[in-house]
Amino acid sequence: MTDFDQFYTAHVHRLVAIVYTVTGDAAEAEDAVQEAFTRAWLRWDRLVADGDPTPWIRTVAMRLAVSTWRKSRNRVRAHFRHGPPADLPDLAPDHVALVAALRKLKPEQRRAVVLHHLLDLPVEEVARETGSTSAAVRTRLVRARRALGTHLGDTRAAPKTYRPIRSTAQQEDAARGGAHA
Repeated sequence: MTDFDQFYTAHVHRLVAIVYTVTGDAAEAEDAVQEAFTRAWLRWDRLVADGDPTPWIRTVAMRLAVSTWRKSRNRVRAHFRHGPPADLPDLAPDHVALVAALRKLKPEQRRAVVLHHLLDLPVEEVARETGSTSAAVRTRLVRARRALGTHLGDTRAAPKTYRPIRSTAQQEDAARGGAHA
């Protein structure tokens, strides 16, 4: 099990940060990731044989966190009324501000932003992981960027890391130096 221990040590903090970014609750994120790793440990040989176990563990942790979040909706509403939590150790103030802004998004938008922009997953993989279409993911990303721009105080309505999603025609037009560039 040394390989599991090494994998756990190398990935647990990043996965907790990812789930925390989606849920906005550090305790829920830690619980979901721990449960996901417990389930992974039970089928570790098969997960490793299939390739990288990270997506499987991340998906399980996200599903557990979302399920818990839905069950405790009243508790979450009370949490929002009392303001954001204090800074967590090892989390930069910018990260906490981003999490606070992400909390204001719809859950499906928040998950799309985290998977696509923070994990750099392609839209198609985000669609597979969320059980959505690529078009739905793109729509969620566009709406989430606008909302984040507002929540983070950006008057341009998009964060500095904004990467516009262009249609094929717009990309071809931009390559020729057209007006859509």
